[in-house]
Amino acid sequence: MARRPSDLDHPFYRPLWRRIAIVVLVALWLGYELALGGDPMWQVLAGGLLAYSVWTFLIRYPRRDGAG
Repeated sequence: MARRPSDLDHPFYRPLWRRIAIVVLVALWLGYELALGGDPMWQVLAGGLLAYSVWTFLIRYPRRDGAG
């Protein structure tokens, strides 16, 4: 079965530093919500987005091995 292109194939996400920056920004948002926000809905939303971004950008992101 052929692999379907996804939004992760966009050239913007290829550099590792950009993917790490996204995860760090979401983690900072969660930290703000936990420390100062006080609204459980935003805490859960930021926590879920952090888990999703770690999974998508750091764990599951397709490795480029240089072979076409």
